[in-house]
Amino acid sequence: MREGMRGLTTRGRSFLAAAVAAAISAAILGEKDLLRVAVLLAVLPLLAAAYVGRSRYKLACNRSLEPHRAPVGASSRIVLRLQNLSRLPTGTLLLEDRLPYALGSRPRVVLERLGAHQASSVAYTVRADVRGRYEVGPLVVRMTDPFGLCELSRAFPSIDRLTVIPQVAALPSVRLPGEYAGSGDSRARSVAVHGEDDAATREYRRGDDLRRVHWKSTARTGELMVRREEQPWESRATVVLDTRAYGHRGEGPTASFEWAVSAAASVAVHLRQAGYKLRLVTGAGADVDASEGAGDGLILDHLADVRLDKRGELSSLVQQVRQRADGGLIIALLGTLSTAEAELLASLRGNGATCVAFLLDSSTWLNLPTKARAEAEHAHGSAALALMQSGWRVISVEHGARLPVLWPQAGRGSQGFAMRAAMAETVAGGMR
Repeated sequence: MREGMRGLTTRGRSFLAAAVAAAISAAILGEKDLLRVAVLLAVLPLLAAAYVGRSRYKLACNRSLEPHRAPVGASSRIVLRLQNLSRLPTGTLLLEDRLPYALGSRPRVVLERLGAHQASSVAYTVRADVRGRYEVGPLVVRMTDPFGLCELSRAFPSIDRLTVIPQVAALPSVRLPGEYAGSGDSRARSVAVHGEDDAATREYRRGDDLRRVHWKSTARTGELMVRREEQPWESRATVVLDTRAYGHRGEGPTASFEWAVSAAASVAVHLRQAGYKLRLVTGAGADVDASEGAGDGLILDHLADVRLDKRGELSSLVQQVRQRADGGLIIALLGTLSTAEAELLASLRGNGATCVAFLLDSSTWLNLPTKARAEAEHAHGSAALALMQSGWRVISVEHGARLPVLWPQAGRGSQGFAMRAAMAETVAGGMR
C-alpha cells in the first residue's frame, strides 16, 4: 500500500486534494452530503493504490533474442513474454525495454490487461549500424488502474546481450600461394583405419619404398600402387588487423577501419571454411587461435569489440605476430604506412611465410585538396613498393573498393600494381 501511494498519478493526487477540500468545506458548512463526496473522492485513489500495489510483485518476464549475434545493418527480433502469476487480473500495462542509443529508440507497448495466470507475448525489432556488444534491458513495466489514478513501475533485473558483428562477404575460391605447410602426400585428407582395403593409395613413383606397395590395389588396378604417407599437410594462416588510429581515416560505419574489420572477418571465415588452421592477431594485443573448437563465432565476437588504438605502434604488432610465427600464409589488413613501417614488415617473411597485404589508402576516405592528394598517393605508392621489394604481395585498397573483387589478386600477385607504383615513384622522383 505504501508503494502504491507513492505511485499516485497527478490525477490520483488531485482526487485526494479534492477530498480534503470537500471534507473541510463539509465541516465548515455542516453538509453531510458533501462529506460523503469527500469520502468517495478519497477512497477511489486509495483503492487504486491497493489494487496496483497488489499486482506489482506478481509478474514474470522472459526475453529472447533471435538471433543473439547479428551482422552490421541486419535486424534482430526481440520477443518479450509477460506472465501474470497472481489470481487477480492486472490493469493496463505499459512495457518499455531499455536500449542503448545505437539500437534505436526504446520500444513502448501497451497491454490492456492480463487475466489470472495468463501470459502475453510482444515482439519488436532492433537494428544496429555500429559493431559492438549491446545490453538489452532491463524491461520496465508501468502498471496502472483503469482510471489512471495510480501508476507503478517495475524493472526486471534480467539483461540480454546482442552482439553486432562485422559484415562478412562471400569470397571466391582462389588458389593462394604458400597455402600448404607440413609433410605428406596430400593437403587434408582422411586416412582410413578400417583395414588395408580402405587404405589411401597412389601410383608408384621411382624411389618409393617397396614395403609400401599395396598389393590388393595393385591387383585391382593393374598398376603398381603404394600406400600414402599418413602425415597430412597442414594449411596455416594468420590474419593480421592493423588498429593504429593514425593509420585510418573517416568516421562511423564508413570509416576505413570499419572496411578493414569487415575484410578481416570475411577473410578469416573464408579461410576457416577452406580448412585452414587460423590465427587472428590485432594491434590491440589480441591473439586469437581459432584453429579448432569455437568456430567462426570466436573470431566474429572478437572483431565485434575491436577498436582503434591511439597509442598503437606497428613494431608491437610485428613482434606479436613473430612470437608464434610458424610459416604458412599471412594476410594483413593495413592502414596507411610510411616507408620505414613497410620495411619493418619485411621481417615477417621469414620461416617460409607467404605474405599478402591489403594496403588501405586511407586518404581516399577524405576530401583532400589536389596537392595533398598527390602527396598522399606518392606516400602510399612508396610504402607499397617497399613492401613488394621485401617479398610481400600488395593489393591496394581505395574508398569504395569491394573485397570480393579484390580477393582474386591475392592469388595472382601484385605485378600490375608494382609497375604502377614504380612508375609513380619514378615520376615523383623526377618532379623533385
